[in-house]
Amino acid sequence: MGGNTPCASCKLLRRRCAKECIFAPYFPPEDPHKFAIVHKVFGASNVSKMLQDLPVHQRADAVSSLVYEANARMRDPVYGCVGAISYLQHQVSQLQMQLAVAQAEILCFQMQQQDSSSPSMAQKECSHKSSL
Repeated sequence: MGGNTPCASCKLLRRRCAKECIFAPYFPPEDPHKFAIVHKVFGASNVSKMLQDLPVHQRADAVSSLVYEANARMRDPVYGCVGAISYLQHQVSQLQMQLAVAQAEILCFQMQQQDSSSPSMAQKECSHKSSL
């Protein structure tokens, strides 16, 4: 940054923000929480090394990912993002099962409407499925 206002990283670490500060483009002074949480979870030294190892065009995406993971780690220190992903996958599985049951019930209802004159094998099958 090099100007009068140090980036969020240099401000938190209480150091002078050099013109070539690796954090300055990604941790602006007006958003100090963003760096604080990343620093708390990963450490400034580790984040600096990660950013230096990446091409410049990938650094913004890496910082976004680090911020996301750091927030997830604050909510769930053991599993982080993986915990959230597992939870969502379980929800999707449950909803798919509920959808399949609802579709089967609709099919049974439609079959009963088509053949409402006499009890058929389809009606018996539907009533059997609904009792499960």
